[in-house]
Amino acid sequence: MAPLSSNEISDSKPHRLILPLGLRVLVQVIKIEERTDAGLYLPAGAKEANDDAFYGKVIEVARDRPTTDVATENVSGVPHGAHVLFRKEAGVRVPWDDRLRLIDVKDILATVEEVAPGEAH
Repeated sequence: MAPLSSNEISDSKPHRLILPLGLRVLVQVIKIEERTDAGLYLPAGAKEANDDAFYGKVIEVARDRPTTDVATENVSGVPHGAHVLFRKEAGVRVPWDDRLRLIDVKDILATVEEVAPGEAH
């Protein structure tokens, strides 16, 4: 097996696994494409400046043991894969991915479920 060249080593990005501790979850912020009533797209950041909350998907939860080797119990109280609303200023941004936030469970305002149009609020 040939050793990797310096170009091959520097081009590969490390894979990181975030395992929340305490009553925290890892949320991937979902950007919702917005248009005005006239059908014009709003510029990036225009809507977010006025939003009080963000929408996201829980992609990792706190476990009773922070490990990936053994099946462990979710201690956060928020289901893995749930869609949630959380305060805009809540949590800590992950330095290498602006879409990810590590959020305290107390900062989650609600879970969001997809329903039929007649059942929505």
